Amino acid sequence: MPALEKTLPIDDLGHLRIVASLWGVELASADPAQAAVELASALCDAELLEEVLTALPDEAQTAIGALVDASGRLSWDAFTRRFGELREMGPGKRDREKPHLRPASITETLWYRALVARAFFETAKGPQEFAFIPDDLLEALEFIGFKNEEADATAEQTDDVDGLPIMEEAQEAAPPEPPKPVPPKIAPLVSDDKPLGRPVTPAEKSIAQPASDGILEELTTLLAALRTGRAIPALGVYQPFALDLLTVSGFISPANPQGEPAAPAWTLNPDALKGFFETPRAGALEAFVEAWRASPDFNELRQIPGLVCEGGWRNNPLATRAFLFDLLALVPKGQWWSLSAFIRDLKAASPDFQRRGGEYDTWFIKRESDGLYLRGFEHWEAVEGELVRYFIQILHWLGLADVALPRDDAPISAFRLLSVAPMSEENGKISVASNGRISAPRLTPRGARYQAARFCEWEEPRPDGDYRYRVTPNSLKSAQAQGLKAGQLLSLLAKNAAGPLPPSFVKALQRWEVNGSEARVERLVVLRVSRPEVMGELKNSKAGRFLSEPLGPTAAVIRPGAESKILEALTEMGLLAEVVGLTDDGQ
Repeated sequence: MPALEKTLPIDDLGHLRIVASLWGVELASADPAQAAVELASALCDAELLEEVLTALPDEAQTAIGALVDASGRLSWDAFTRRFGELREMGPGKRDREKPHLRPASITETLWYRALVARAFFETAKGPQEFAFIPDDLLEALEFIGFKNEEADATAEQTDDVDGLPIMEEAQEAAPPEPPKPVPPKIAPLVSDDKPLGRPVTPAEKSIAQPASDGILEELTTLLAALRTGRAIPALGVYQPFALDLLTVSGFISPANPQGEPAAPAWTLNPDALKGFFETPRAGALEAFVEAWRASPDFNELRQIPGLVCEGGWRNNPLATRAFLFDLLALVPKGQWWSLSAFIRDLKAASPDFQRRGGEYDTWFIKRESDGLYLRGFEHWEAVEGELVRYFIQILHWLGLADVALPRDDAPISAFRLLSVAPMSEENGKISVASNGRISAPRLTPRGARYQAARFCEWEEPRPDGDYRYRVTPNSLKSAQAQGLKAGQLLSLLAKNAAGPLPPSFVKALQRWEVNGSEARVERLVVLRVSRPEVMGELKNSKAGRFLSEPLGPTAAVIRPGAESKILEALTEMGLLAEVVGLTDDGQ
């Protein structure tokens, strides 16, 4: 960062004299450029700097401490949002209104003392405006011991009217003789030993939802749906989250890059599937947690239900995730904690945790419900707040946190972090009925249910959580197209069924494997006429091609979609047909 001499205006003697007066310095030169050099030298004197700092209000010392803690610079938006705006005014208005004597903010207090400067610096995202301490002033601050030292700073918690914890700075005792003023140490924005938020109130955890390892069943269902190419059914977890989790875990990858509608949307990794089904539940769940935690590609912000992210801007989900994990590590395990209080404290302590440069106007995030673009810091709760809430929801899906609601239709209001996820035992047995219906309890071994699902039509799960399937000729044909045989289904069911398989069901599968479909039930549209001569006349007409299978001398099957053509032909023949079970247009 530039030195103090480079940040002082070399064409505004009035501003330099204001700074000098607030420091008690006499300027000898009337040339602005020379005066700037003279002033810069005086302001870096350690003894004078200590005197000026000690005379500052506590809030101004806190602002300097925030900059020191951030290695000397913070984004201008973030700094002024916390410490107030700097009023823009020219030399004439400044000299009339004298803002240095009546500063409207802490930012103005520091600005007219040259303790904070303003400039654009290059960043990975391009030029960005910062508030900063000039390099030589920063070195002087470090020389006199003005640091943010965790070991020397203590904080107390009190409750304000909302019951939120407030961090108060501890005053450091004066050093031994000779007495020398020492600025107070500045507490960090987020304390390293005290959690944000507070314990929950009874109303905030009225409806508790305990964590489970049920996500393993949800992912098994999703994998089976992707493998068979069927529509993804309703899941107990948010579908975009589940798909992204499988992606970063190496189970699936996007297919069909050319966008061909007939091609599958996902490619499955057979080795990953095999490992998943052979790994014990605890290890399988832990692998998903670690894949999520370490992935730079898993982007929670772009998953939040109800928000749409547009444009080419980029965020850093891995850094944000690590920051939130660090904060949650301070929350007592096993204790119910207020999520709303946690979010409020986070906004007060470190609102820019995911937008380090304060990009509240350059990220295009739209609310889906009304199309409103959530630009500006005033929408912090709708974006950052919802991101934290969604993060807790993910922990719940992964079995790492219980959550609670104040009422049925409300968002999560409380959470309780767990040391380990609850684990179940996969000891469920499949039930097979003689009519081809299969019922698999939730805790059926994952591999067995995944394979069985590939042979069957899927039905709605039962209220008790059992998965329901039905073996049909169509489902067996679909399985056959995947390289599966009916005999494999029999072996799978025999190994995992609760009892002997029904003989009639075994016989039906064995006959189908040899003969294929031996019976068919279908809906047909049938034409019936009063006399065989009418049927003969119709077959010889141009409408004859719309008739398919004869059902006797006075009946025949109409080809699908040709009903209106047959009706028109009959009318041309002078016959008005009675329509039964169809609309007037023959459909």
